[in-house]
Amino acid sequence: MYSHVSIVLPARNESASLALLLPELKRRAPEAEIIVVDDGSSDDSVAVCQANGVSVISHPYGMGNGAAIKTGARAARGETLVFMDADGQHQAEDVPRLLAKLAEGYDMAIGARSKESQAGLHRAIANGFYNRLASWMTDQPIADLTSGFRAVIASKFRKFLYLLPNGFSYPTTITMSFFRAGYGVAYLPIHAPKRIGSSHMRLLRDGLRFLLIIFKIGTLYSPLKLFFPVSMAFFATAVAYYLYTFLTVHRLTNMSVLLFITSVLVFLIGLVSEQITALNFKDSER
Repeated sequence: MYSHVSIVLPARNESASLALLLPELKRRAPEAEIIVVDDGSSDDSVAVCQANGVSVISHPYGMGNGAAIKTGARAARGETLVFMDADGQHQAEDVPRLLAKLAEGYDMAIGARSKESQAGLHRAIANGFYNRLASWMTDQPIADLTSGFRAVIASKFRKFLYLLPNGFSYPTTITMSFFRAGYGVAYLPIHAPKRIGSSHMRLLRDGLRFLLIIFKIGTLYSPLKLFFPVSMAFFATAVAYYLYTFLTVHRLTNMSVLLFITSVLVFLIGLVSEQITALNFKDSER
């Protein structure tokens, strides 16, 4: 069953959780190829992997979660890829459920965390906002946009490697890319236990990065759907301000003209971005 499956785990100083997760993976999927990408760890993560007889690819320094995913995807030999976090939040028992979803004809199956599984209230609020925004952009229900636990057809995943960032937002990028290319995406509810060890996320630093996810959602799927409402907001403000100045001072002011011009520029930027986005996905069927 698992002879065609490669399980990729990006890891950075996760020796404690790897010591528990790797034996369970080998027990449940003895035929699967297991690859741990050591992203510049300073603990004994590599030794733990070697003791459990799994393949290790080491980065000379910390390149980022997304970079580790890309390294693992390039090295994997399986026709199906399973990506899991190495911090103990993803459980080996859920791997067969994701693979079963692919057997139904989907191109990617994603483990959707429950509200109770979110790492803190601020993360739950942020992820909820991202999910609603992405659902609106794609007109499809998206249960967990930022989940890193997924199974995917390897050949289709590799088509989008050049789009993936080196940081933590790779799940958002690959999910929106699959929707944009018209591939089937399914979500399965999972329970994610509390991670083992300390998180590599930093609220202020990564909060700013996650703000960029909002724009990436739009630019990867349909930029015009994001830019057009902004353009209309500027246009409506321009009209309202013009009516106000016309009734009070009986003239068209510079501010009204500036608002009108801004609305047109935002619309044109969205239109050009739409065409550029289409070019990014023109080879997705090759």
